[in-house]
Amino acid sequence: MPRKSLSILCLAVLVNVGCARKSADMRSITAGDAESNQFVGDAFQAKLAPAGRGYGSGSGNGVVFAASRYMAVRHKLEIVEPGSGVAKSIDAVVAYCGTIQCEVLSSSVTNETVALSPAGNIAARVAPQDLNKFLDFAGKQGKISQHATESEDKTAAVIDVEAKLKNQTDFRDSLRKMLARPGVSVADLLQIQEKLAEAQAELDSEATQRKMLANETEKVAVEIAFRSEQRATSRSAFASVGEALRDFGSVLSDSLAALIMAIAAILPWLIIIVPGVWVLAKFWRRFRKNRKASATEPGVS
Repeated sequence: MPRKSLSILCLAVLVNVGCARKSADMRSITAGDAESNQFVGDAFQAKLAPAGRGYGSGSGNGVVFAASRYMAVRHKLEIVEPGSGVAKSIDAVVAYCGTIQCEVLSSSVTNETVALSPAGNIAARVAPQDLNKFLDFAGKQGKISQHATESEDKTAAVIDVEAKLKNQTDFRDSLRKMLARPGVSVADLLQIQEKLAEAQAELDSEATQRKMLANETEKVAVEIAFRSEQRATSRSAFASVGEALRDFGSVLSDSLAALIMAIAAILPWLIIIVPGVWVLAKFWRRFRKNRKASATEPGVS
């Protein structure tokens, strides 16, 4: 490889190593902040904290920002619907979601059957400012029997991805500058283009990951389970007799099925056993006949 090509490749590798070292430093700083939960200087925190996430306090040296947190919040509700209109309640909640900053991820309805009561589920993501309105509207569809809240800290993951995005962007831009230099050989051009494609692919992957994290931390996940209220019914004195009559057919069919299976299991052996018994009986009769005949003959003196 020419000396110029080797120097260019070494420069690209050094830039990439420097970016990786920056990412490692950012991760170590983030880990230390998560463990100690201490206040950090505005020079570093203002760079990391997005708008609306930090909060400050006055001091003699200026504004100090508290450690930013990216939380993924999830609400789980169970609503008991008094009638049999679970489907209407779900349609109403889905329609209301379209009037606010809300996105329905999935919805399902189980219709009423002999063995199952009507039920349904909704999964949605709601903007924090519209969360209370959405929960209030959903609660009006019935009685909230259960409401649980879960939260997960995504701060380390967000800052790590943002650091990787910045480092990969710097590395990609440096490769583009190297590509635009005059007098680049064909071999160097191919190597730089290969590294540039890898950097762009990594950058796109990290950007997608950041969008997923933003969707989790900037909106609240809400899962609602609807079920119909079970009404108590009086049991008559002859309820057991009625149940027995209803189960008569199924019990009879199960017994017949067991009998057929038993016959099917024994039938192959009967094909062997019956002829064998017949042969043994015939042999036994002949043996007794011969023995009786020998006993009636006069003895030889």
